[in-house]
Amino acid sequence: MKSMTDLFQPYQLGNLKLANRIVMAPLTRSRAGAGDVPTPLMATYYCQRASAGLIISEASQISPQGKGYIQTPGIYSAEQIAGWRQITDAVHAAGSKIVIQLWHVGRISHPELQPNGALPVAPSAVLPVGQVFTGRGMVDLVTPRALELAEIPSLIADYRQAASNARDAGFDGVEIHAANGYLLDQFLRDKTNRRSDEYGGSIENRARLLLEVTDAVLEVSEKERVGVRLSPLSPVNDIDDSDPEPLFTHVVRELSQRGIGFLHVIEGITGGARDTGHSFQLNRLRELFAGTYIANNGYTRELALAARETNSADLIAFGKAFIANPDLVERLQQNAPLNEPDPATFYGGAEVGYTDYPALFV
Repeated sequence: MKSMTDLFQPYQLGNLKLANRIVMAPLTRSRAGAGDVPTPLMATYYCQRASAGLIISEASQISPQGKGYIQTPGIYSAEQIAGWRQITDAVHAAGSKIVIQLWHVGRISHPELQPNGALPVAPSAVLPVGQVFTGRGMVDLVTPRALELAEIPSLIADYRQAASNARDAGFDGVEIHAANGYLLDQFLRDKTNRRSDEYGGSIENRARLLLEVTDAVLEVSEKERVGVRLSPLSPVNDIDDSDPEPLFTHVVRELSQRGIGFLHVIEGITGGARDTGHSFQLNRLRELFAGTYIANNGYTRELALAARETNSADLIAFGKAFIANPDLVERLQQNAPLNEPDPATFYGGAEVGYTDYPALFV
């Protein structure tokens, strides 16, 4: 039966041969060491989960300014590149592929996390409602500083350099994080982008930064090994848009024309309901995109099988299920029970709730 075999069969993502169609979604775990350097413990964690056809790493800041939570890894220093190299080597030795998610949080940060206690940056000085995880726990977000027009070229250059660093660290590709209310998403949406220059106002202007970042990354990366993550209908991190359908169809058309390898879409509310009641049907994005479409959000074994039966997605990403089930692919294949993740150990700490979840199949 196609649905029973296709999900667990190899898939060709550009020139990368994946062992199956199951993706480990990017998951912030806040386990990086001093200097936001990836650690050997992180290598163990990723290696345990290397039965996934593709691993998308936890979001990794492209610069010190891009940081929004404590102990998240970066991809801008020599030490961070070396730390990631240990992880990519381990994942490759275990038979999987891994791409890094490139991240700038924009306004979802705090002066305590910024160089020299500076204000976080954003397209516009609009206060987000919410909190962020700092060294003293959860603190309220602050009103960010609007990026100056003259600062944008160096921001784009940071993305280009991060993609180059990712190649040096042994990654098989990069995913540009333009979802979940972080910087690139903030530029896309009219709730957070109040600019009157060429990066604000019209859909074309609001999409400009993401597309320029993509073009910069493509200068140093094979196009088939570049992806973009979007969350068109998710309100997380106090984000919204008055008319998402024309915005995101424009973005996806432009990305498809650039020939990037994959589009990774959060279907519904991030970590929440898949059905938002919105008239915009996200399968339109699947139709518009010529490359590999990765579906994400609340997928179960049954939903994943159904998605392949109807060809509504090429690859299926699982998040929280991978936290608690290092052998998730095997469990899904055998229709075995899943461990339940412990939210108390999602962020920070050491082995507990990270590398100590038991595998069913040893």
